[in-house]
Amino acid sequence: MAEIIKILEEIDPVAFFGVNNVIIDKIRGHFPKLKIVVRDNMVKCVGEDSELAAFNEKFERIVTHFKTYNHIGDVELEKLLSDNNYIGTSRDPEFGKTLLYGSSGKPVRARTPNQLMLVNKSVNNDLIIAEGPAGTGKTYTSIALAVRALKEKSVKRIILTRPAVEAGERLGFLPGDMKEKLDPYLQPLYDALQDMLPFKRLETWLEDGTIQIAPLAFMRGRTLENAFVILDEAQNASISQLKMFLTRMGVNSKFILTGDSTQIDLPRKGDSGLPMAMRILDGIEGVSIIRFDENDIVRHKLVRRIVRAYEEEEKNR
Repeated sequence: MAEIIKILEEIDPVAFFGVNNVIIDKIRGHFPKLKIVVRDNMVKCVGEDSELAAFNEKFERIVTHFKTYNHIGDVELEKLLSDNNYIGTSRDPEFGKTLLYGSSGKPVRARTPNQLMLVNKSVNNDLIIAEGPAGTGKTYTSIALAVRALKEKSVKRIILTRPAVEAGERLGFLPGDMKEKLDPYLQPLYDALQDMLPFKRLETWLEDGTIQIAPLAFMRGRTLENAFVILDEAQNASISQLKMFLTRMGVNSKFILTGDSTQIDLPRKGDSGLPMAMRILDGIEGVSIIRFDENDIVRHKLVRRIVRAYEEEEKNR
């Protein structure tokens, strides 16, 4: 008799094994000659070498499937156990267009022409500026691209940043220490990540620095290599801040700036570095500028009407 031990890394064992261990019980049923013991994130398997080899191959395929889709259903599990040619993509007929699968197994994909352009342009451009109104999915699509790149190991880390400027609020008036003061500004970035990554994996990557979320001011002096870097709310970065940020780009890095030039919260709107960056970087090889509009809005249907109303008001002025 021999044994093998499998350790689940960056996977929530409760989600993987299923409610009341229903998934591991199905695996046990497929390998009745083996003794399979589960403890926390460890699976210990005892039996004959030939049976252990078959178990090991099937178990690795199941783990890979779960890491890809963040979910595994009864039908998929049965196919993975019984069909050596099943690769798990048939559950999503548009698999090729899918960026990744969210924490609940829901596919995340481009939903508008400009979101799709953002996805396509990211292949051959290391700097992308995505400008347009709220609700167009600029940041969400960008973070999905970053998470995909990290999963595919084309980058080693994700860095998400925002200027600490919000609608007239000032950090000094907020309660708590520096982290507590900054968290409300960065929460939208956490929200998107929570949609795309299982809690345990996100927690691990945040703790070990694989994913970093920090205010723009914390980028000064750094060289960001082997990273997917996103500056959100770029309209609230000053000209000097934006120049500082753009010159942080290191080897094998991709940068995406997202922002809305109509929602500048700086004391003087003319200080925003986003309009200048769009003007002077347009046409440079390796840089792509994508202008989102109201047709890309994917939030509540009223958001499109609200954006249109404000645009009309600006024109009337």
